[in-house]
Amino acid sequence: MGTQQILLIVLSVIVVGIAVAVGIQMFSTQAQNANRQAVMGDLQNYGASAVAHFKMPASMGGGGKGTPGFGADLAAAKAGVGRYMGFTAAGTLTNDNGTYTLGYTSASVVTITGVGTEIGQDGTNGVQAVLTVTGTAASPLSTTIAN
Repeated sequence: MGTQQILLIVLSVIVVGIAVAVGIQMFSTQAQNANRQAVMGDLQNYGASAVAHFKMPASMGGGGKGTPGFGADLAAAKAGVGRYMGFTAAGTLTNDNGTYTLGYTSASVVTITGVGTEIGQDGTNGVQAVLTVTGTAASPLSTTIAN
């Protein structure tokens, strides 16, 4: 009788251990997904702000619908659209969801990279998404988020 009880206890410990491991994995995955969604939500808000800045007349401190657009270089973009969205002079912004960095491709293209607070699937880097806002005076604005 004693051997059966020990065997049941060992089996119970193994089952409970597996259940705890699966629960931890599920929680971690959910935390990553929630943080990724929060970062993408923030990026959508920043994209809307970038579009608003782009459409605002230059006389009011905006992008003048493509003239000058987002700026002639990264410094101009940081001073214009970055300041409009609340980024620092270095082109970064941090909130509870992550850290966002303003990038620049041309006078008509601005990128914002968001790195979340949760560690991603690679196990070392935070979850990440990139927003690209494109627009010129001749073509409508578009925003895309790459995850």
